[in-house]
Amino acid sequence: MPHITLVRHGQANTTARDEESYDRLSPLGHQQAAWLGGYMRDIGDRFQRVYTGTMRRHIETASAMGAEEHADIAHDARLNEFAYFTLSQLMQEQYGLEVPTEREGFVSHLPAVLGAWERGEIEGAPESHEHFANRIQDVMQEIAAGQGRALVITSGGLIGSVLRQTLSLDVGGWAQMCLAIMNTSVHRWQMVLGQPLLTQFNGIAHLETPDRHHAQTHL
Repeated sequence: MPHITLVRHGQANTTARDEESYDRLSPLGHQQAAWLGGYMRDIGDRFQRVYTGTMRRHIETASAMGAEEHADIAHDARLNEFAYFTLSQLMQEQYGLEVPTEREGFVSHLPAVLGAWERGEIEGAPESHEHFANRIQDVMQEIAAGQGRALVITSGGLIGSVLRQTLSLDVGGWAQMCLAIMNTSVHRWQMVLGQPLLTQFNGIAHLETPDRHHAQTHL
C-alpha cells in the first residue's frame, strides 16, 4: 500500500523579502535537516523513492538529511512553492495591503493574499492558483501511483495545498494549515482504495528534546 511522506524544508533566510533571497537555508535550517535525517536513520525509516522540488532550499534540505542514502533523488519543478513574496508585493501595490513584519500579522495577511489569488484578483501573478493546484494534484497522483514508500521534500505552501485537497478545506483553513507547518516537519499520507488518508501532521519528533526546542521554527 503506497505511503507518501512530505517534509517541509529547513529554516530559510528569515530576513528575505523576495523569492530569490529567501531560497537558501540558514545555518539552523541545515541543522534541522541533519537532525531529521539522523532521526529517520535511527528509527529505521526507509524510502524507496525520493523527490524534491527544484528550489535551492529543497535540495539543500535533502542533502543535509542524507536523503540520497535512500534512493536517487528526482527533482520536479511541480513540487515548487508558489511565489508568496511576489503575490504579497502585488497585493500591496494594487490594494495597499501592507506586508507584515511579525508572524502574528500573517494570520490575517495570508488568507487575504490566498483568497485574492484564488479569485484571480491579483494582476500580474506569476502563476494562477488554478495552475498551482493542478500541478500539485498531478504530481501527487503520479507519486501515489509509484511503488514503495516515497519521501517528498518541498515547501509549506505546497504541503498546505495537499492538505487542503485531502481535507476539502476553504481558503481560511488552508491558510491556517500553512501557518502551522514547521520547518522540517513530517506529514504522512497512506493511499487507501486510491484515496489519500492523512496519518500524520506536523511531526517534529527530531526536535522534541529540550536542547532542540529552540529549533522549532515556522519561518
